[in-house]
Amino acid sequence: MARYTGPKFKLSRREGINLTGTTSPRLEEALKTLPGGRERRRTPSAYGVRLRAKQRVRAQYGVTERSFRRLLGLAERQPGPTGRNLLQLLERRLDNAVYRLGLARTRPMARQLVAHGHVSINGRQVTIPSCLVAPGDAIELKGAARKAPMVAEVMRTRDVRVSWLQPTETGGQVIGYPLRSDTDADISENLIVEFYAR
Repeated sequence: MARYTGPKFKLSRREGINLTGTTSPRLEEALKTLPGGRERRRTPSAYGVRLRAKQRVRAQYGVTERSFRRLLGLAERQPGPTGRNLLQLLERRLDNAVYRLGLARTRPMARQLVAHGHVSINGRQVTIPSCLVAPGDAIELKGAARKAPMVAEVMRTRDVRVSWLQPTETGGQVIGYPLRSDTDADISENLIVEFYAR
């Protein structure tokens, strides 16, 4: 299983936003400092702008370059704008759906819940975080996982704010496809498509 296991704060500082989903005074301090402690950066090139847009989304969703290219290929074959299709596919990943349902505090935590076999789709255990969910799927967190203190705390305070998921007592239901408004507004999907089209 290939995934980034290095320092998370470095990724957040490089992109200038909180990619981890956690809050801490140390992270807030790190976001104020540019990589290398520099005071200001030179103006990035057109390539650099597109690269940063792509790397930011990859880091945010915890996707490898190979998986990202595979999703881009699927997005290109679907009708409609490629950038919007790519974001929709990223949102439909099982680990992201678990995160969006408020069953996990962060995407890495959601990925771990899936990989450790605590999540089922339509009654069948799924251990593949990149599995794509579809309308009609019922996502359920197993009883043992729901009793874990951290998960119980997250579920007690969860607030689902996406249109394509409906929370239930043990998990949630996929009631549609993700809309562009369900993702972060500051993601530049067109720059990502342009990066790969160069």
